[in-house]
Amino acid sequence: MIKFRSIKTTLSKGVTVPSLIFIAGICLLSAIYPKLTENLLNTVKDFIFVNLNYVYVWSVTIYVLFLVYLMFSKYGNIRLGRNDSKPAYSFFSWISMLFAAGMGIGLMYFSVAEPMQHYSNEVFSGNTAIQRAKDAQLYTFFHWGIHAWAIYGIVGLSLAYFAYRYRLPLSLRSCFYPLLKDKIKGTWGNTIDIFALCSTFFGITTTLGFGVVQINSGLETLGVLPGSSFIYQVLIVGVLVSLSIISAVSGVDKGVRILSNINIVSVVVLLLFVLALGPTVYLIGSFTEGIGNYINNFFSLTFNTHVYEAETQPWFYDWTILYWAWWISWSPYVGLFIAKISKGRTIREFIAAVLIIPTLFNFIWMSVFGNSAIWFDVNIADGALSQLASNPDALMFRFLEYLPLTEIISFLVIAIIIIFFVTSADSGMFVMNSIATKNARISPKWQTVGWGFLLAVLALMLLNAGGLNALQSMTLITALPFSVIILLFIVSLVKALAIDQKYYERDFSATTIPWSGESWRQRLKQIVSFNDKKSVIRYIDTTVKEAFYELQQEFAKNNIDATINSYEKPQRIEIEIKHDVVNNFVYGVKNETRVVSDYLLNEENLPDVDDSQTHFPKSYFGDAREGYDVQLFTKNELISDVLKHYERFIEIIVEKRNEMFISSNANRRLE
Repeated sequence: MIKFRSIKTTLSKGVTVPSLIFIAGICLLSAIYPKLTENLLNTVKDFIFVNLNYVYVWSVTIYVLFLVYLMFSKYGNIRLGRNDSKPAYSFFSWISMLFAAGMGIGLMYFSVAEPMQHYSNEVFSGNTAIQRAKDAQLYTFFHWGIHAWAIYGIVGLSLAYFAYRYRLPLSLRSCFYPLLKDKIKGTWGNTIDIFALCSTFFGITTTLGFGVVQINSGLETLGVLPGSSFIYQVLIVGVLVSLSIISAVSGVDKGVRILSNINIVSVVVLLLFVLALGPTVYLIGSFTEGIGNYINNFFSLTFNTHVYEAETQPWFYDWTILYWAWWISWSPYVGLFIAKISKGRTIREFIAAVLIIPTLFNFIWMSVFGNSAIWFDVNIADGALSQLASNPDALMFRFLEYLPLTEIISFLVIAIIIIFFVTSADSGMFVMNSIATKNARISPKWQTVGWGFLLAVLALMLLNAGGLNALQSMTLITALPFSVIILLFIVSLVKALAIDQKYYERDFSATTIPWSGESWRQRLKQIVSFNDKKSVIRYIDTTVKEAFYELQQEFAKNNIDATINSYEKPQRIEIEIKHDVVNNFVYGVKNETRVVSDYLLNEENLPDVDDSQTHFPKSYFGDAREGYDVQLFTKNELISDVLKHYERFIEIIVEKRNEMFISSNANRRLE
């Protein structure tokens, strides 16, 4: 008899099943009734943009101001993880990955198209050509600058903080822990994750659909493909999604990181080529002036709703509000991915990098390509590029015809778009699987393949039926409720950070007793000597162990079960009191080394030092607070020191306001 084994899966039914039903329903409606669905969704979208645009304006403004405040506040030094956490990726790889996931294909699609569309828009036709060029750059900076990355930054920071600091699952539901507590494990949490999964899927599907169209257009322009029929789009999607699946299955550490590094290098090469062979002096000057113009107009742009300028309001809805909605709808996906790769960074480092570095690169990129296109249009093309402004799929490749080595550079552009496509898709598969499994650590590879297959099938179905615009409208509509959800993330962060700061600043009780004057001769000898490894281990095996065992016996008399744990590498011993609800209490002593200064090696007024390293016994605690040298403690003083920390521990856990910080699954040790 053939035995069938049940398929192993880590998918959460409460999240995956409702999400797939909703995704399939919307995609089928968009494919079967594309015009009807598009008109219906556009009506809803237009109502939101016209009547509720202030929600987006105020929300995005609050995101920016909050992150700037946080970066310069006392909370900036808090690490996204334990206090001793180290970043998992190099700075270059980290920036490359968050940049590729955050902007990706959009940079290639809009770098020429958006400045040209602003420049040629009838709304600004009354201005001079110079003023239109300045406005085109200013609004492009505004839409691709700090505001966009602030949206991603808030979501990514919230996820990383609660996942790595509170040790909750890397899931949007975790960002509500201070507000919902354990309810995040039930229906409320599932609802939040369903929303995130659907929003992520819609955003990636529409973006990849438009990316396929641009790749097809480029290959047609270069004569590689004879046309842009559906069969060629099927071929392109098949190849690219296959590459994306291979990259995603290999994991973030390999496929995603390597492709992101390759892409950022390729993008810089293309940027330098256009800068060097385009109108170089004009580009450098316009970039410099554009930065100043952006800074001078930052607040007026931020708060401007164009309510006094009725003729520009349609443009405002179609560009600024659409962009804010688009970035917000993408934020669950980008935020989850940024959080995944940001463990170990400080809050200040995270915000500074996420806000400033990609923004600055976007400004340089948009200046070089957008201003080059405008310059060519005025001085060489005689308005030919302006006439193509409404056809962004082909505009980039037409622009490249005014540069040397057109064919080679066009192929490089297609290669970059392909890699952006793959990095967006593979990180998207990773994120969707993470949401659908409630951040399961290890999932079967068929699940990743399944998400890639679903992306490919639905994107092609919508491309063929002309339903991508309807799905894009659906994506933009979901941004309204999520903009409010992100505001609640800020409330959660404020509450959690205040408790976090107080937790680590809590000092000992005023009743604790400092050193006595006993054994002062022995202490003096220890102060001026340098210990070797054997003497420290002997101290741990005798004084520390005796103190801990004596404490264990006394705890037992008070009906408290204390465990003594010993480890070899590094040599250490600890006393632990386990709890089911709150954090375990841990006080340990380990062998640590420090390098002796070269100046002291030959110092005559100190004992001889045989080695450049000295050893000392250092305390450590279960909540990763910084320990200290305990080599001068006698057995009784060591017992007293443990009790000081235990008294502090008891004082903290009995206070209700600390409940969410101490009861967040922190007993699970992180590697």
